[in-house]
Amino acid sequence: MLALLYDVHGNLPALEAVLADCRAERYLLGGDYAVAGAWPGETVALLDSLDRAEWIRGNTDRWLVDAHDAPEAAAVLVEKCREALARKVIDRLAGLPESTTIDGALYCHASPGSDMVSFAEEAQDGEEVLLEGVDARLVVFGHTHIQFKRRGPGGVWLLNPGSVGTPWDGDHDAAYAVVHDDGRIECRRAAYDWRAAAKAVRERVGDLPARRIEQARFDPR
Repeated sequence: MLALLYDVHGNLPALEAVLADCRAERYLLGGDYAVAGAWPGETVALLDSLDRAEWIRGNTDRWLVDAHDAPEAAAVLVEKCREALARKVIDRLAGLPESTTIDGALYCHASPGSDMVSFAEEAQDGEEVLLEGVDARLVVFGHTHIQFKRRGPGGVWLLNPGSVGTPWDGDHDAAYAVVHDDGRIECRRAAYDWRAAAKAVRERVGDLPARRIEQARFDPR
């Protein structure tokens, strides 16, 4: 079984709950590992302890060394994360590959050609541009923190496992997905003490990321 873990964002208790719930043999780690969380270093260390884990880079991992397109509010969170991580960890996260292919499925952070532009829960105009040149029948991505699976242009399956650390679909439970050995895909949730996590984030990082955990919604302010 392959577990798909996206958008952990330094939320160690959420990650621990997911790992206890899934007990997978392999892991695909889909980016955005540390920024905006109360436990950035501890989160990366726990992910490092996983056997048979393949990592790709998210936009906030890139922002650790190149934040030219980060919104002002996000840039503040990135700087706090930089201060908390060792330089070698920063360089490693920022240098991860943008995508990978496993068993014929394409894994990326937001879309095959971008770590910022992604797919919505409902079909949108222009999605075929995001899939240009892609021949995989399954494209897995995160970034929007909303768990869903649907058909896209050309019959391609689009899967967002959701966010481990900061779900934005109204459900506070940590979100992830698994691919079973027979190819079956299962979207899952793992309960954890999100109130305590939000409190720690507010104390150590700031109010904005704490509100996003509390609301289980994207709050741009």
